[in-house]
Amino acid sequence: MNTENFTFTKAERKKAKLKLNLSGPSGSGKTYSALLLGSGLGERIAVIDTENESASLYATDFTFDTLTLKPPFTPERYAGAIQAACHMGYDVLIIDSASHEWTGTGGCLEINDLTARTKFKGNTWSAWSDTTPRHRKFIDAILQTDMHIITTTRAKTETVQGEGKKILKLGMKSEQREGFEYELTVALDVVHDNHFVIPSKDRTRLFNPDGEQITKETGERLLAWLNDGRSQEEALLEAYQEAIGRIGDTHDVAELGIIYSQFKGTAYEQQIIAECASKKAQLVQPQGAPS
Repeated sequence: MNTENFTFTKAERKKAKLKLNLSGPSGSGKTYSALLLGSGLGERIAVIDTENESASLYATDFTFDTLTLKPPFTPERYAGAIQAACHMGYDVLIIDSASHEWTGTGGCLEINDLTARTKFKGNTWSAWSDTTPRHRKFIDAILQTDMHIITTTRAKTETVQGEGKKILKLGMKSEQREGFEYELTVALDVVHDNHFVIPSKDRTRLFNPDGEQITKETGERLLAWLNDGRSQEEALLEAYQEAIGRIGDTHDVAELGIIYSQFKGTAYEQQIIAECASKKAQLVQPQGAPS
């Protein structure tokens, strides 16, 4: 029998950081759209530029810092640049482009081919057991870093031949690992060079399904949605205050252990230890002993 104690809490949306991808063909305006969004999300903006310093073309329109990332475009170098931006205190990071981590020189596709040749006798399928964890480090750096992060990916139009040899467009396919956009909060397809986007994934439900034009106000609208909730610090403080009440009310030493486990590794761990120790001393006090 499993004796582990599981605790359920009321579901709520905490203040979050945006993770958004803009996908579109070359020349569709992804970089400018990303800067428009970023200017609405925060004041300090950084750009990881793998597109031959193309972001710097907009230095007169926006204020931002840039890091030119050159090959090899390994997942580890991307992750290191993301962490560096976080440590430097930027509010918003734009990765232009995330496609190079997958298809670029030294990116995952090249890494996998090399690994297949040198380690798996040419078997590229088996080589993914080595390559996928490396790619995952890049994804985790995006998802777990405490910044708003906007990525751009190059896209190609997928087509099929229909009846009468007519070419039918199926949609846009990003040059990144399949499913990349589903890791994020929002994924937008840039379909015109006037920054018109259509959402392919939208957890915020703020975007018109038929498409809309990106502006600075779009970023401000997203920021308001993201901030419409309690911060992690506020949620932790409230949980701590509730825990103090539970400690005071309990008559079960085992429950003290459960309460403590919920705060292990947090800023309130030592206070909880002290409160639990004091309550435990009361509960195990020999009957008839002076209080």
